[in-house]
Amino acid sequence: MGSDALFALLVCSAAAAASVAGALFVLWRGHVGARVLAFGCAFAAGAMVYVSLVEILAKSQGSFAEVLGEADAKRYAMLWFFLGVLLIILFERALPKDLQETADPSDPSLRMAVGRAGLLTALAIGAHNLPEGMATFFATLDDPQLGETLALAIAIHNIPEGISVALPVLYATGSRAKALGATVLTALAEPLGGLIGYVVAGPFLSPLVYGAIFGTIAGSMVFLALHELMPSARRHARGHETVYGLVAGMAMMAMSLVLAN
Repeated sequence: MGSDALFALLVCSAAAAASVAGALFVLWRGHVGARVLAFGCAFAAGAMVYVSLVEILAKSQGSFAEVLGEADAKRYAMLWFFLGVLLIILFERALPKDLQETADPSDPSLRMAVGRAGLLTALAIGAHNLPEGMATFFATLDDPQLGETLALAIAIHNIPEGISVALPVLYATGSRAKALGATVLTALAEPLGGLIGYVVAGPFLSPLVYGAIFGTIAGSMVFLALHELMPSARRHARGHETVYGLVAGMAMMAMSLVLAN
């Protein structure tokens, strides 16, 4: 593995570490307000949708255009975008379905149910982190600035993910070590995803392969933001946190892209 790949793995690991930051926040506070969680999820969704549609999809078209004409490049980028959406839909169907918050964690009689929900959440988030790790890794490998921007967006949404893993585990077990350990394990899935992607696709990297990868990344990130993060934000919202967080996330990502160029 060369220096570029090692740097991409480092960026991927840094994004994953944000999950641990979310867990540490839980261990420090003991709880997180619903409105803060709603804003955080919507903020992450806005950042991910904006960077996917404005920057990553454009990178897909640019990569295809190096080999194909502009018209064909757009067609292939759109094709791989929706293949990315389809890939994540199929991936979602393979995950445990019972991941919704069905219990009030303040009720001691529901400790076992909350613990089971926490375990399922950890498994699902760990599985989601695999393609996210691949996305960050390949984006950084091709364009470090883009990779760092994408890593920032993923890191933002990893914070509420870390909270969602640590909080039920802490409640169910009463162990801070177990809550932190569960979050660390889910976070490790991101650099693992990057390594898997590098081993599988690394020998075949070319403009066409990068175009396909970036198109798939854009589609999968948009779907995850709309399917996972936005419903979670709406579920915790008590007012206008969802729309404010969405717009704030887009604005933050837009400013970061402008400053990076």
